[in-house]
Amino acid sequence: MLSLPYRPRRLRSGPNWRRLVRETRLTVDDLVYPLFVEEGRKGREEIASMPGCFRLSPDELVKEAKEVQGLGIPAVILFGIPATKDETGSSGWNPQGVVPQAVRALKREVPDLLVWTDVCLCEYTSHGHCGVVKDGEVQNDETVELLAKAALAYAEAGADAVCPSDMMDGRVGAIREALDEAGLPNTVIVSYAAKYSSAYYGPFRDAAGSTPAFGDRRSYQMDPANAEEALREVELDIGEGADIVMVKPALAYLDVVRRVADAFALPVAAYNVSGEYSMVKAAAAAGVLDEKAIVLETLGALRRAGASIILTYHAKDVARWLA
Repeated sequence: MLSLPYRPRRLRSGPNWRRLVRETRLTVDDLVYPLFVEEGRKGREEIASMPGCFRLSPDELVKEAKEVQGLGIPAVILFGIPATKDETGSSGWNPQGVVPQAVRALKREVPDLLVWTDVCLCEYTSHGHCGVVKDGEVQNDETVELLAKAALAYAEAGADAVCPSDMMDGRVGAIREALDEAGLPNTVIVSYAAKYSSAYYGPFRDAAGSTPAFGDRRSYQMDPANAEEALREVELDIGEGADIVMVKPALAYLDVVRRVADAFALPVAAYNVSGEYSMVKAAAAAGVLDEKAIVLETLGALRRAGASIILTYHAKDVARWLA
């Protein structure tokens, strides 16, 4: 027999040893559950490209939120689907729009659940881009003004956090200023600081009806080839007042999550996006992988890479598996 001073397998020999020396832990406390609320809908409609996820009417949203809270998940993030769309996405910053109304309902019925709101115009514009378009180009500064109005409408409705996902320059600072001037200095800003122009968003665009009518989003979302740029983007958003910074997508950008976590002291969120979710669901349905095992391994990898918060459509299942 080999005489070895240290045998790593000793500490892998049984489940209790593995638990005792485990370096990275995934808990329900790490999770945020994304929800789609649709104006004018009655009931719930399953999203074909995202099995197990639904477009919800406001009353069904409340029911879903109560279930989420019952599972111990601390937060949800809302995406609105309006009844009407226009060139400037005005229903996105209307104080009586679908998201402010949903926020008010959730804070009334499930007051202890943290309610985050995505701040973008892509779900609300007739052209599907994330801002005001002129001559085929998304206008940065005009868009920022509208994003600040949207964030303010959500915060005034009671949102605990507003989450700009548009990738316009300067939007975090504009939102922070608007919130402070309105007497809402405690509203948290979760910035999609490093959001890449990714093919992983396809199912979400189906769910929210936000596919661009022309062109793409590469002029404002980040080039997937770049990592140093992500650090610059994060640093800018922190300087403008972000409280939490996010990397999106998650799984193909673990290196970026790690670098952001190493470079900055703020909490780092990672968004396990719709494409990542749908691929797992499709493979599990085909019987080629174990859904529970692969999801827990994936989310554990995000924690290991440095994410302290994970946005994932798997959140309810994970909460049950970890219970």
